[in-house]
Amino acid sequence: MADQGYQVELGARRFGRINWLGLQALAWREVKRFLVVWTQTLLAPLMTAALFLMIFNIAIGPKRGDVMGVPFLTFLAPGIMMMTVIQNAFANTSSSIVISKVQGNIVDTLMPPLSGLEILLGYLAGAVARGVMVALAIGLGLMAVLQIVPAHPLVALVFVVLGAAFLGGLGIVAGVFADKFDQMAAITNFIVTPLAFLSGTFYSVEALPPVLRAISHLNPVFYLIDGVRFGVIGASDSSPWLGLAVCSGATFAVCLLAWSMLRTGYRLKP
Repeated sequence: MADQGYQVELGARRFGRINWLGLQALAWREVKRFLVVWTQTLLAPLMTAALFLMIFNIAIGPKRGDVMGVPFLTFLAPGIMMMTVIQNAFANTSSSIVISKVQGNIVDTLMPPLSGLEILLGYLAGAVARGVMVALAIGLGLMAVLQIVPAHPLVALVFVVLGAAFLGGLGIVAGVFADKFDQMAAITNFIVTPLAFLSGTFYSVEALPPVLRAISHLNPVFYLIDGVRFGVIGASDSSPWLGLAVCSGATFAVCLLAWSMLRTGYRLKP
């Protein structure tokens, strides 16, 4: 009778074949992971973004004219913010999986009655929460120091969430593939960082030669940064609707791959 009662209670908590209790626990675990070390995960990105803006302002800010009709520092700020968001979202999911694999406790995530989709959503919840918190911190700093008020705040928020989900999903894929920290560092240095830096973060892609401009338009991160820039300053290199379609498609594709890996236990189960 006790076992039967437990099964009834567990079934009630799953609410239509979804383990909401387990999903909530995993999501909260991922959020607490970065909140416990907030000086590293939230304060440090804010300081890094501030240093980027200060250095660029000192180096070329006074010598550079307006870009897209706004001062160079105002043009630069949204790109710096989005670059910081995606780097932190990627780090949140990838580090969580790699640390669990190295320490041998990944089984604690795989053994509970969680489906591949529930595990995926739990990891993504942490990545999106960290990305949004980083964006809000930097955004408030921009408003206080540079008096930058977002032109379309909801648009900026949508692209921040999409960017955090896209890189969070990519972080899951990278974490599944990597077995050691040096492999994870290689993926970060040779894939994620170039995607972020060569995507219009520090410049308008319209200034590039035609070939490089075409290559930049193949990079989903370009549309993320361009979309946030439109949301903040009201101007962009491409249509925000096109960016929304590309980013949504890229996020869906990456998350589908991550879900497939988590569902089958690829490189996770012995």
